[in-house]
Amino acid sequence: MNNIRIKNKLIFSFILVVFVPVLIVGIFLTVAFRQNVLDQATQQITNNVERIKKQTTDIIRMPIEISDKLLVDSRLTNIVNTQYKTTYDVVEAFREFHDFRDYIHLYREIYNIRFYTMNKTILENWEFLKLTAPIAESGWYQSAMKQEGIHWAYIQDETKSNRKTLSLIRKITFPTYRTSGVLVIGINQVELNAMISQEPFDTMIMDDSGAIIAAKNPEWVGHSITELDFANQLTNIAEGTYEFKFDGKPSKIVVENLIPSSSRNGLKIVSVFTIDSIVSGANRISLLGFGIIMLSLVIAFILIYIFSAILAKRMLVLNKDLNKVAMGDLNVISNVTGNDEIGILSKQFNNMVVSIRGLMDEVTESHKQQAQLQLRQKEIKLKMMASQINPHFLFNALESIRMKAHMKGETEISVIVRMLGKMIRRNLEVGTKKIALKDELEIVRCYLEIQKFRYGNDRLTFRLHIDEAGREIEVPPLIIQPLIENAVVHGLENRAEGGYVSLTTIVSGSMLKVEVADNGIGISDEKIREISDSLHDMEEEEEYRIGLRNVHQRLVMIYGDGCGLTIHSETGIGTRITFEIPIGGHPNA
Repeated sequence: MNNIRIKNKLIFSFILVVFVPVLIVGIFLTVAFRQNVLDQATQQITNNVERIKKQTTDIIRMPIEISDKLLVDSRLTNIVNTQYKTTYDVVEAFREFHDFRDYIHLYREIYNIRFYTMNKTILENWEFLKLTAPIAESGWYQSAMKQEGIHWAYIQDETKSNRKTLSLIRKITFPTYRTSGVLVIGINQVELNAMISQEPFDTMIMDDSGAIIAAKNPEWVGHSITELDFANQLTNIAEGTYEFKFDGKPSKIVVENLIPSSSRNGLKIVSVFTIDSIVSGANRISLLGFGIIMLSLVIAFILIYIFSAILAKRMLVLNKDLNKVAMGDLNVISNVTGNDEIGILSKQFNNMVVSIRGLMDEVTESHKQQAQLQLRQKEIKLKMMASQINPHFLFNALESIRMKAHMKGETEISVIVRMLGKMIRRNLEVGTKKIALKDELEIVRCYLEIQKFRYGNDRLTFRLHIDEAGREIEVPPLIIQPLIENAVVHGLENRAEGGYVSLTTIVSGSMLKVEVADNGIGISDEKIREISDSLHDMEEEEEYRIGLRNVHQRLVMIYGDGCGLTIHSETGIGTRITFEIPIGGHPNA
């Protein structure tokens, strides 16, 4: 090799070491990149279909639960099977039974509820309908009568101008009366359309007969799958991923079956995308990259061929400058002169050094921005934890108020409803900013009054020992109410009478001390250790620990490690939870 001229050495080395490997790698990367883009798109559409399946399941879950309730509802049994003597009797029965309307108002997933009965004495009111010959002869009605369980079909609703909707159809049998009827619950089409319209690819949901219920393309809705040329073979196709022609273009299709619980049939989710629409961008980028590589290789080959004779000498000087940079000297300036490629390389070297210095400055700035981003993420985490409020007691309270109103008068109910409204409003107004302690105490008082109303004076009493000097102190929102809720729901759950909860706030110097105590069942030492460990666990899922964990972690994030919850408990005697926070805040706040 020492006898070969440097020009030929560089050319041979360039071809062997650079040109051929880069060409091979370029071709391989182009093919791999195209396939990777296609695989990612397929995975994305599979994930989208799975997400649609989950969202659809969430939408139809409530109709299924409602049908389960109505299946054993004694009031429905009575209203359907009573032989009415007068129109007044029917109207009075309808007035007392308003569950259908309540469900429609409470759940946005429900579009309409109707019940078909053979009771000749009942009047039709768009909720209870007499069975007619056309309905009795319809396929969906006959299927429901033949097989127990839930059936799904895309059918007309005669109470809504014959508008077609996806409907839950279920036969309800009344053994005592030896009669039966058919319950039909229509699914809100707006919910399905809103969900499916967000998809990036052509996606549709259809029933087992091939009727398209919802689709990315609104023109497909209401048509049968057999009317679409590209998809007329999809009616009985198994779930999976397939390749076929869509508008004459190679495409992929993902099919997923959805069989809800207790259902005799189900739905099918289909998503389609053309391969060209996915890989066209990748092809353009690959061709552009391959062209740039080839152009660079050709230019390099020409430059090596022409200037290899003078390259070695001038590169030696440049190499020394590069070594200085490698040693960390970023103030180097290359003095290689000339306007040829080597001179340009020298100038580019100087530009590179300047760019490196600039990049170092950018890295420093990037570290600052990253620190700010982490702070924002911490704030977002705080907001998320602050928003976790167990809604179960609200529903329980509302149910208690309803039953109380049914059984007694209105004065006491009015007070409780006002407190409940105030508490809900306070919760809705809660943001990330701190609030005055008196506002937090108002939420606590409303909550305790509501729970006292639910359980009665014999089972629950409470005392608020508030230091008046601390009423205007600012605290994080919803920092005390979860502790009170934990004491009432879990501490007193097995206590039939004599339950007691107390809240004490004390201002001592620059610290605010808060204590929540109850005389409930208490917690064993082993359980306290488990709870203490779970306070630092972000993945803890046990319901009764979520409130304690959120309060503890918010206190630690805002005020520091020394300001978390402290739990003391004795089995059979009660539990006491305390925390202390600085009145003026903390540097972490």
